Amino acid sequence: MEHLTFDYPAQRAVTTRAHVGVVGSGDLEVLLAPADAMAAHVIVRTSVDGYSHIWKHVLDRFFSRYDGAATIEINDFGATPGVVALRLAEAVEEAESGGTA
Repeated sequence: MEHLTFDYPAQRAVTTRAHVGVVGSGDLEVLLAPADAMAAHVIVRTSVDGYSHIWKHVLDRFFSRYDGAATIEINDFGATPGVVALRLAEAVEEAESGGTA
C-alpha cells in the first residue's frame, strides 16, 4: 500500500463536504472537505505501488481547472486515471450542489 500527498494553491473556499465512489476492485473513493487554509491538500492511499508520477499527472491536470481550497482523501483499489478524473469531478459537482454531511 502506498501513501502519497500533494498540495496545490487555491483561489476560493470550499464550504461543503462530498463523498463519492467506493473502495473496490478497479474503483476508488473520494472524500472532499473544506480546508483550513487557502490551499488544496490531497492524500492518496492506493493498493498499487510505483505510480506516483501517474497520480501527480492526473492531479496536476485536475487542479489546472479546479481552484477550491479542499482537503481531498482518495482511497484507491486499482482505478484507472480516467476513473480517478471522473470521481474527482463527481466530488466537486456534489460539493457545489450541496454535498453530504
